[in-house]
Amino acid sequence: MATYTGRLLRIDLSSRSIREEPISTDVQRKFIGGRGFGIHYLFQENPPGIEPLGEENRLIFMPGLLAGSPAQGFGRWIVMTKSPLTGGLARSVGGGNFAAFIKFAGYDLIIVEGSAEKPSYVLMHENGVEVRDAEELWGLDTALTQKALASKHGSRTQTACIGPAGEKLVRFAAITHGTRTASRCGVGTVMGAKKLKAISIVARAKPLGGEDREQFRALLREHGDLLKNHKRRVKMHTFGTTFLAQMMREMGILPVRNFQMGDMDGIESIFTEAYSRLRTGTHGCFNCMTRCGQVHVVQDGPYAGSKSEGPEYETIWAFGPQVGNTDADATVEADRLCDLLGLDTISAGSVIGFAMELFQRGIIDRTDTDGLELNWGDSRVIVELIKKIAGREGFGKILGEGTRRAAEQLGRGAEKYAIHAKGLELPAYEPRAAKIHGLSMATSNIGASHMYGYARQEISGKRDPRPVDRFADQGAGDIAAYNQIGKALEETGVLCNFADSGMTHELLGKLYAAAAGFPEFADTSYLKLVGERIVTLERCYNVREGFSRKDDTLPKRMMTEPLQNAGPATGQVVRNLDALLDEYYAALGYSRDGIPTRGTLNRLGLDNVSL
Repeated sequence: MATYTGRLLRIDLSSRSIREEPISTDVQRKFIGGRGFGIHYLFQENPPGIEPLGEENRLIFMPGLLAGSPAQGFGRWIVMTKSPLTGGLARSVGGGNFAAFIKFAGYDLIIVEGSAEKPSYVLMHENGVEVRDAEELWGLDTALTQKALASKHGSRTQTACIGPAGEKLVRFAAITHGTRTASRCGVGTVMGAKKLKAISIVARAKPLGGEDREQFRALLREHGDLLKNHKRRVKMHTFGTTFLAQMMREMGILPVRNFQMGDMDGIESIFTEAYSRLRTGTHGCFNCMTRCGQVHVVQDGPYAGSKSEGPEYETIWAFGPQVGNTDADATVEADRLCDLLGLDTISAGSVIGFAMELFQRGIIDRTDTDGLELNWGDSRVIVELIKKIAGREGFGKILGEGTRRAAEQLGRGAEKYAIHAKGLELPAYEPRAAKIHGLSMATSNIGASHMYGYARQEISGKRDPRPVDRFADQGAGDIAAYNQIGKALEETGVLCNFADSGMTHELLGKLYAAAAGFPEFADTSYLKLVGERIVTLERCYNVREGFSRKDDTLPKRMMTEPLQNAGPATGQVVRNLDALLDEYYAALGYSRDGIPTRGTLNRLGLDNVSL
């Protein structure tokens, strides 16, 4: 079976109709797969100005070109929709086995449209696809939902579902599969608005080979040999990303207490050693030797018995330094709760840290917070707020709107302390200490995502396309564009960032060409064009929604308050975002207002795109 199925599945929840449609060779050649297919169909089918939680909004699930194949590290899947947090593009990435099983079921993507009248789930099995009643599942957490569906349909059932947070339309709800989540941008919120509890797939694994099977097998061996002993892969297998907390702190990139500073007393208690003591095993996605997931179990104390596949770096930060906490056990419990309730840990920790700073500054008090004292580092309060947010209870109802909307509702100057870009909360990287990384978060078409264009040049000393000074305020805007184009290309696969050790775009292109049978995929200049086409069409999606240069910005704190207590980054501030934006736009062929020019659209084969 080839890696392309050539078919998409369209599910209309309003009419409960199901149909298959072909995917043209032209679309395959222009967009390759995964994220490329997603923006192609979302741009075509989502009219501008629609309500993110309305039935017109499409919710698209995409495996990549190499999902379900023997290729290592391509087990990720992407969800695209219109974000209830930003009002623009949403793109979220999950792991596990779900991507492979979408392919085994016979599809290159799934488009969900409309809204069900009552709670429903989709069952995909060998005899067809059905929309079934899910009222008995409504209210269950993500683990119980998956267990119930596996009990009903068999142990081979692979499910992606929402928890109570998605049902209650918390704006940063996640979609969970196994113990992995597609978390960012509120994709689970859109699923909840459609009253879609889950998508379950019952299919037999089928060997997916390339069009050029002999060449494909040879390339797989080459990639496997690269991965096997690669130092980064071995480190990821051994520690996951827990080591990043110490690394970021030493570089001055670790945000502390809602981005007020870069260090705090006792922070060593949440470094790698603490999690190594709690580690009981590893977990991985489909056909991936990296197995970066770290299973942690709390041994004693108030959270004894708490178990989570995580936390990884972002969640360690979100429920550690971001909220002033140095108790590793509490971060495991917070991660466990978010996974079960269906919350994005980055946004959840961010909005709690935001509330704690408001409490610190006297902007809110116990009359606002249901009597809770929001003191930095109080794990009892952190856990309680997670539950309140997921249940939309009391103060949690306001926080469940996300940082930007919560600040607007609270008023009293709260907006000054709302740390977000385009409405999406910033992740665990301080823009003042890594300015290309910060520029990428400012310009990212999904809002403040560290994974839209990860700046390894700053974080790990990558010298491609050239070395950089991470404190420079100009001269590197093109690097952010370069990184975003590269990530878009990799997410046509969908290649995992944690399993890409040793991978080059030359090797990636050869894998794509052997898998798809399109020789042009082996040409790196062609691949760059595809990556740029995806990023630019995503930009066009947002332009239709009213986004422009004014939205490509960072919180005022990053541009006016010098960074404190951050080692080598102390005193840094983003002094010249305008210069970086000009460089970024020029690199991508956009106008000075951040709008793709007609010449750029024509060059990228997007001449039919209207803005």
